[in-house]
Amino acid sequence: MGDFWVFGYGSLMWRPGFEYLETHRAHLYGYHRSLCVKSHIHRGTQTRPGLVLGLDRGGSCIGIAFRVAEEMREEVTTYLRERELVTNVYHEKPLRVTLDNGHGVDTLGYVVDRGHSQYAGRMGMDEAARHVCGASGRSGPNEEYVINTLSHLHTLGIRDHWLEGVAARITGKHPF
Repeated sequence: MGDFWVFGYGSLMWRPGFEYLETHRAHLYGYHRSLCVKSHIHRGTQTRPGLVLGLDRGGSCIGIAFRVAEEMREEVTTYLRERELVTNVYHEKPLRVTLDNGHGVDTLGYVVDRGHSQYAGRMGMDEAARHVCGASGRSGPNEEYVINTLSHLHTLGIRDHWLEGVAARITGKHPF
């Protein structure tokens, strides 16, 4: 089968947790990065869920594509399923991306299941900020998650204007 590719759009970009041969900045069409997943463990509780990232339909997303050696396929796929499919709020799906060198590759990716109870739907910046502010879970405050995500995206040279707008509403200032 040969080497395979994995697409990361959130924490997978800076904390993949698996071995890879190379990375490329990658553009995915048809999905966008969004705070559209209710978190009731890591960034919230059952009574006060926070929001974490998901790939939702529409638009586009710049992320990172990781090329993984064929002999690591089973190990990496098992790891990703354990990481991403804990509550089954995501669907594992092949996603076609365009690498920064212009080549198109098929990647393994995870998109939000719009029919899942954790799907928060499409929100405006104000509404998303209201959900994030004050939510906290096992992994810490939800505000910290959003600001940390933007910091990492900025380090990678990736802009996400919608997420920046949410962060500006959380902090009262533009984060970058």
